[in-house]
Amino acid sequence: MNITLWIITSVLALAFLAAGAMKLAQPQEKLAASGMGWTEDVTPGAIKAIGLAEVLGALGLILPAVSGIATFLVPVAATGLAVVMVGAVITHMKRGEKQMVVINVVLAALALIVAVGRYGTWSL
Repeated sequence: MNITLWIITSVLALAFLAAGAMKLAQPQEKLAASGMGWTEDVTPGAIKAIGLAEVLGALGLILPAVSGIATFLVPVAATGLAVVMVGAVITHMKRGEKQMVVINVVLAALALIVAVGRYGTWSL
């Protein structure tokens, strides 16, 4: 089970690091033009905050576990990312973007699997 959790954690960390970095690095107009229509509905500051939360969550999934320092932060980061995905689900549902809702539900479920797995028997 530990190997499975590491695989899921690694995939989540890469996905959230890439998504968050893109939100931090690109202006609102470029994000909207690239298919992130939801960015037109929020302020640039909110986009940057979401991006920062995703990057910090990705780092929180990996760094404490690898360093062995404050490993309790891994399930906390996973839970935080699941909460971010709940917000994403709500946003995409309001916009009628069903495909994005499915993606966000899958990411939230994977984050919750990591959170539960790392809180419980397979904690680091």
